[in-house]
Amino acid sequence: MSIRTRLTLWYTTALLVVLVAASVASYALFRRSVMHDLDASLLLVAQVVRDNGSSATEAVLTPSPEAAAEGIFGPDLLDKFFQLLDPQGAPGFRSRRLQGRTLPLSRAAHLAALRGQETFETVELPSRERVRLLTLPVMKSGRLVQFVQVGLSLERAEQTLDRYGETLLALVPLGLILATVGGTAIARAALKPVGDISLAARRITAEDLGERVAVRGTQDELDHLAETLNGMLARLEDAFGQVRRFAANAAHELRTPLTALRGGIEVALRADRSPEEYRQVLRSSLEEVERLIRLAEDLLLLSRTEAGGARPRGRVDLEPILLEVFDLAARLAQPAGVSVRVEASEPVPVEGDAAALQRAYRNLVENAVKYTPAGGKVELALTREDGAARLSVRDTGPGIAPADAERIFQPFVRLDAARGRETGGAGLGLTIARSIVEAHGGTLSLESVPGAGSEFTIRIPSG
Repeated sequence: MSIRTRLTLWYTTALLVVLVAASVASYALFRRSVMHDLDASLLLVAQVVRDNGSSATEAVLTPSPEAAAEGIFGPDLLDKFFQLLDPQGAPGFRSRRLQGRTLPLSRAAHLAALRGQETFETVELPSRERVRLLTLPVMKSGRLVQFVQVGLSLERAEQTLDRYGETLLALVPLGLILATVGGTAIARAALKPVGDISLAARRITAEDLGERVAVRGTQDELDHLAETLNGMLARLEDAFGQVRRFAANAAHELRTPLTALRGGIEVALRADRSPEEYRQVLRSSLEEVERLIRLAEDLLLLSRTEAGGARPRGRVDLEPILLEVFDLAARLAQPAGVSVRVEASEPVPVEGDAAALQRAYRNLVENAVKYTPAGGKVELALTREDGAARLSVRDTGPGIAPADAERIFQPFVRLDAARGRETGGAGLGLTIARSIVEAHGGTLSLESVPGAGSEFTIRIPSG
C-alpha cells in the first residue's frame, strides 16, 4: 500500500476508536443524566406524599396524598404512581394509576428503610413493565412508621435512550465516511510535495547533477528533506567532478609514457639499427615501463586507501620508520648537493600499518629532497606532542604560495609540471600521504613561506 493509503487507514482507524469511545461515554453520561433526573423527580413526589400521607393504621383510602401531589406537580404526576406501606410491608394508600397493582418491596429496600435510608431500584412488574422505583422510609422518633414507594415507568426514558443510541450509531459511520474522504484529501495534499520532490529527483541524472530540488521556504520537514537531497546532490556533483578529473588526469599521465614508448619503438623500426642503438631504445622503453608501473601502483594504493584499505592493524614504533626514511633521503640528497639530518627523535608508538605510514612519510621526504636546491637542507623530526605522534619534514626549498596550500594535496597537481615529469612524479605523492594519514585518524598539515621553505607535519594519535 502507498503511504497515502496507509495514512488514510491509520487516520480512519484512530478516528473510529475515538468516535466509538466518545459515543459510549456520551451514551453512558446521557443515561446517567436521565436516570438522575428520574430519581430526583421520584424523590420530590415521595417527599410530598410522605408529608401528606395517611398513617399506616388508616384502613380507608384517602385521596389526600394524591390530591396534594397533583396540586403540586400537575400533569407531571400522570406518569407516576405510588403507594404507602406499613412497617410490615402491608399496603395502605395507593394512587389511582396503580389500578389494583402492588409495587414490590425488596428485602434490600426493606432493610435499608429500617436504617432510615431510601432506595432506588429498577424492577420489572408482573405485566413485564420496567419501573424505576423509590422506597422512602417515614421515621418518627427514630422509629419506622411507614414506607412511601413511588414508581415511574421506564418506557419513555428507554425510548429516549434508544433514539439517542440510534442517532450515535448513525453518526459514527457517517463520521467515518467523512473522515475517510477528508483523510484521503489531506494525505494527498500533504504528500504532494513529496511526489514533486521525487519527480524532480528522478529527472536528475549523472550528467545533470547541477539541478536542484525546489525548496518552498516553509522550513518544515519537507523543506528539510529537499535541503538534504540538495546537499547530497552537491556532494555527488563534487564527487563525480573529482572522478572525471581524476580519470582525465590519469589518462593524461598514462598517455605520456605510452606515447613516448610507442614513438621510440616506431623510430627504431623505421630502419636497421646497430645493437647499441637497439639497446638504447630498450633502455628508454624500460624507463617508460617502470614509470607506468609506478603510476599504476600509486593509483592502486590511492584507490585502496580512499576505500578504507589502509586501516590500523597493530602497534607501530615510528622511530625505526624515521631512520629508514632518513637513510633513503640521504642517498637521494647526496647527488643533488642537499644535506639531510635528523633534528629530533624519540620512540613514539601508534596503532597502524607500518608499511603504509612509511610510504606516507617517505613521499613527504622525497618531495622535500627533490624540490630543495643544491646547498639547501632537509630536517626530519619525530616527537610526542599533546598525546600524539608528530612526524615532520622541513626544507629550504622555494616554498608554496598560500593559494596552493590545499591544492597540492589533490591528485595529479604539480606546481612545477615540467620538473615533475623529469623526476618521474605524477602528482600523487601528497594525495597518497594524506589519505594514509587520515585513514589512521591523523592529520597532515603544511606551513610554508614562499622563498623560505616548507614544513609538512603528520600528527597521529599515540598508542
